[in-house]
Amino acid sequence: MTRILMVCLGNICRSPLAEGILKSKVDSSFIFVDSAGTGNYHIGGLPDKRSINVAKKYAIDITDQRCRQFSVQDFDNFDVIYVMDNSNRRDVLALARNQQDKDKVKMILNELFPDENVDVPDPYTGGLHGFEQVFEMLNKACTIITQNMTQ
Repeated sequence: MTRILMVCLGNICRSPLAEGILKSKVDSSFIFVDSAGTGNYHIGGLPDKRSINVAKKYAIDITDQRCRQFSVQDFDNFDVIYVMDNSNRRDVLALARNQQDKDKVKMILNELFPDENVDVPDPYTGGLHGFEQVFEMLNKACTIITQNMTQ
């Protein structure tokens, strides 16, 4: 089984959407998807209501998700760790124990813009439009991830 982790800052906006989107595109008997945040601000809480509502608009239910913080053990538990932005990338790489851990960490939008290290914008302080834009970006990236997995 391939295990994929999506990581953002608080695990309430971007990474829950990425988790839900990718889960909706893959066979869960072969691929496990989870999400986490580099910060500990929202541990145990639901994703942001705006993320829940945008996902629901596309028939994706993320209300079963609970926020958790990224830990060193995630390097052992996951094959690929997709981070949403360069700040998350730095925070995750700072916890890496070796090159094998570092090699698991990827910028999710590099799926759309190879080697450009483009950030998924954090929609938290914006309106619903920002969540819609983030959904669209992540949906495109997750489509490419699933296509690459089947090749």
